[in-house]
Amino acid sequence: MTDPIKKYRRTGLIIAFMIFFIDQASKFVVMQLLQLPTKGQIELIPFFNLTWAENYGVSMGFLTASTDFQRWALVTLTGLIGIAVWVWMNKEKAKWDIIALGMVLGGAMGNIVDRARLGYVADFADLHIGEFRPFLIFNLADASISIGVVILLARALLIREKTDETKDHVQLDES
Repeated sequence: MTDPIKKYRRTGLIIAFMIFFIDQASKFVVMQLLQLPTKGQIELIPFFNLTWAENYGVSMGFLTASTDFQRWALVTLTGLIGIAVWVWMNKEKAKWDIIALGMVLGGAMGNIVDRARLGYVADFADLHIGEFRPFLIFNLADASISIGVVILLARALLIREKTDETKDHVQLDES
């Protein structure tokens, strides 16, 4: 019988690599096949466009890298964060946390490759309601990181598993 934790970790890695490859493929389609960097914008449906954006910073444009040194410092920083997520995923025992960490890792890898290869992260997904944009322009990697973090936060805040200490208090209170 196989260890279910090893199976979950393998699944987390598979998810990470799938997200990475799909993210990179979507960027290839948008940049090379659709030529979005030269077109600027392609209207698809009333609430979703492909809009070209080059993100030189990290989340929401923070820590903008305006020099080569800053660019490579961001590559290094986000690479270290990616390694930390991978280590966490390999120590984690909860299935859904491992899956969420796989999503974060896959998205991080996609954006790290962009920054190293292009000098910026390629963003293009533009979700809007009229002129109202609830999100900045993003990509699949960004969405994957965000969804993974939301899953981790929801599980941490809403789905609390009883620890041994909590179980001991319950038993003491009942006696």
